[in-house]
Amino acid sequence: MPLEAGLPPALEGERIRFGGVNCYVKGSGPPLVLVHSINAAPSAAEMRPLYEHYGATRTVFAIDLPGFGLSDRSDRLYTPRVMTDALHALAEQVEARCGALPIDALAASLGCEFLARAAVEKPERWGRLAFVSPTGLSGSTPRRGPPGSTRAMPWLHGLLGNAMWSEGLYRSLTKPSVIRYFLGRTWGSKSIDETLWAYDVLTTRQPGARFAPLHFLSGGLFSHDIHVIYEALSQPVWMSHGVRGDFTDFRAKRLVKDRGNWKTTVYPAGAMPYFELPAEFFRDFDAFLAG
Repeated sequence: MPLEAGLPPALEGERIRFGGVNCYVKGSGPPLVLVHSINAAPSAAEMRPLYEHYGATRTVFAIDLPGFGLSDRSDRLYTPRVMTDALHALAEQVEARCGALPIDALAASLGCEFLARAAVEKPERWGRLAFVSPTGLSGSTPRRGPPGSTRAMPWLHGLLGNAMWSEGLYRSLTKPSVIRYFLGRTWGSKSIDETLWAYDVLTTRQPGARFAPLHFLSGGLFSHDIHVIYEALSQPVWMSHGVRGDFTDFRAKRLVKDRGNWKTTVYPAGAMPYFELPAEFFRDFDAFLAG
């Protein structure tokens, strides 16, 4: 599969590639890793405000997770293990450039689960962790399955991935109007970032774009042991979320709210407050990074 496949870079700056994974790099100074969310149309474009802002003071690495953006989109099994291993590989790239410093990182939504797992598995590599609208903390159902277990429904993936109609299904889910609708539900507003919407539309039109999202839709990218993982984090953690849109249920954050290494900020915004309230978000993130 061609690397570009007609898709322009989502972000400015240098690009590095390792093991089929694409990553954007900007700036100099202490490292900061950015990890996008997972949905039908994600990419490092979701990290643009953070990438541009912190590129002035840090070496910022914004990854396209496997199956998305300019990373390899081959038809294979996409799991939390695949995503976590991509972050381990990225950490090696960061250390080669910046030295063996603890790596500060920020992730959004389901990307938080992968970052948390990487930080639990190799705690010496990772520094301060920021989770924006993290998955795994909604409702009241415990998620303490066997180590490495997922919420995959193979029967559903088999149905969704049927070669006879999976492409048509994915196209129906990623029509420009549908992407705009779901971004609006993420924002909790009809006022969305138009540049992000335009790139989301473009990235869903690339060869192989449907493969990873079909694993997402059938539960295969969600960790069934995520409560164990979140509780095992030893690093300082800053969790933030909004009060508008579809991603406002964080009842399970009671599991970690009394832990000394966790703190939480709630914004009058949707699931990506750094787009809507950049000044406030950068101020709070700066304070967290400064310790």
